[in-house]
This record gives sequence, C-alpha cells and structure tokens, in this order.
Amino acid sequence: MPRIDSEMFYISAIEKHGTTAKGVNWLSKKNQEIRFDVILGLLPKDMGSMGLADAGCGFGDFYMYMQKKRKSLGKYLGIDSLDDMCSIARNQTGCDILQADICRDKLPHVDYYICSGAMNVLNEFETHLFIRNCFEASKYGFIFNILHGKKESETYNYVTTAQIQKIASDLHVKKIILRDGYIKNDITVAFLKETT
Repeated sequence: MPRIDSEMFYISAIEKHGTTAKGVNWLSKKNQEIRFDVILGLLPKDMGSMGLADAGCGFGDFYMYMQKKRKSLGKYLGIDSLDDMCSIARNQTGCDILQADICRDKLPHVDYYICSGAMNVLNEFETHLFIRNCFEASKYGFIFNILHGKKESETYNYVTTAQIQKIASDLHVKKIILRDGYIKNDITVAFLKETT
C-alpha cells in the first residue's frame, strides 16, 4: 500500500507553487540543486555519447540543470507516472518523456538511471522495487538520492545505510558509493555494475 496518494501530493504542490522546485515538493531550489550536483559528481564526466533516464523526472529539472552546467549528454529520457508532470517536462525540455509506473512497468534500457527525490514518498517494498527496476534497466548503474536515517514519518520514506546495503546485496551490485553530509537526513547512492 502506498505511503500516501502521490498524485494528490504532487498535484496540490503544482497548484500551490507552479513549475518551481517547491512544485515538486522540494524545500527549495538550492536544496534541489545541491542534490543534483552530488548526482552529477557520480556520473561520468563525459556523457556525450551516453543515454540517461531520469526516473521520477518531475518537470525535467535535472535535464535543465545539466544544460545550465553545460554538461554534455547523448540522450535524455524523462520518466514519470503523472500525466501533468510528463506534459510540463515535455514542454520545458523538448525531450522524450515517458509516462510509466517505475515499480510496475517494463523500463527502457539506457546507460545510466538517476532519481532525485521520487522515492521519498514510497513505502519500503515500493522503494526496493523502484531501485531494482532502475538498476536492472541500466547498463552501468543507478544513482539516486533518498531521505536517510531511522526516522518514522507518515508522509516520507527514510532508509538506513543497512537497508541500502541489503538492497545492494540482493541485486548483486558490484560497487556502491555513498555520499552524505551535504544536506541533513539525505544520502546519494550509486549502485554500479562495474568496479572500475
């Protein structure tokens, strides 16, 4: 059972804040961009010939941030379950945006999958499915951020380092990189398929 009705969670945020960072329930644009920087730091420096899928892409903000930072990318594919998000992301990025349920639908294969914040309202089982599906659909790996710690919340999903390591073990992840300390109660994780 989902932790909350994610469609209402995001639609009410869009109605209140528009197509801003707060419109996808980020505390601020600064916090959103700090997380994006950590993800960018874990991706290869040259993505010019590679494809990247943004799971739970929202408005396509990660793609636009890459453009702002002049980061090359072979192909961007946004994926979101909400029709409103997909429409806005298509208009804002001009890229392919796929409407799909990451936990249930078959995902296209690309070099890397990333996710920034989309798992924060899932339950533990859904989080495991989301991570597994993105990791399995990637050629090289899945990089994501998620709320970190042992906090109990009726709205938000927090995971511990032990839970992350258990998921990695279940998926036979070859290399794990953990980055924290950049924002309280947040962690960015790279599940990579190669150890180099």
